[in-house]
Amino acid sequence: MKTGDIERRLAEVPLFKELSSHELEKIINIAHTRIYKQKMYVFMQGHPLDKVFFIHSGRVKIYKTDHSGKEQIVSFLEAGEMFPHAGFFRHGQYPAHAEIMEEAELIVVPIEKFENILIAHPELCIKLFKVLGEKIVDLQNRLEEQILHNTYEQIIMLLLRLCKTNGEQTGSHYKLTAHYTHRELANMIGTSRETISRTINYLKKKNVIELDQQGNFLITQEILQKELF
Repeated sequence: MKTGDIERRLAEVPLFKELSSHELEKIINIAHTRIYKQKMYVFMQGHPLDKVFFIHSGRVKIYKTDHSGKEQIVSFLEAGEMFPHAGFFRHGQYPAHAEIMEEAELIVVPIEKFENILIAHPELCIKLFKVLGEKIVDLQNRLEEQILHNTYEQIIMLLLRLCKTNGEQTGSHYKLTAHYTHRELANMIGTSRETISRTINYLKKKNVIELDQQGNFLITQEILQKELF
């Protein structure tokens, strides 16, 4: 990847979008790129945390595993997103696994060098705090969904959330930009694949959601939202 490509990608990241070219150049100077093939791991849960990654292209799954090996999907990330979000202020170990779902080109930034830039430019810290604040709100919302809503409502809320984070609007529909298996959807909210399958089939029969020829979900938010009332 050329330096100009790195600059254009990092300039689109919420954390950096207000930086001047001169300010962004300091970050570009410490960054490098790497290609990851499908099914490769960028890092694994428990490995030493020493780098933060920005996705130039491709798709990455972030998930945790417990002592029994059970998988809990945290998120699917696409071009323009960074991970781990707490990386710049956390020392020790990566809190989750990062697995490549589609061949990806990542921009890699060493944490130690970036922290030196933060010390020199504290205004970056404020912008990073804003990004982290948005992630905290998202996690709070997910926790409330699990506490206050039944499984059917949690599945509805998951699909609505994916429209915002991994969807593109096509007419009156939102098309999820990635193909999710029922197992992956189940692991996002801690339910079973069978429960997801039954719910998806039920929503399809009610014409609440549709599938295109590639198997991607087509969702009209207003119609899906009514299932919560």
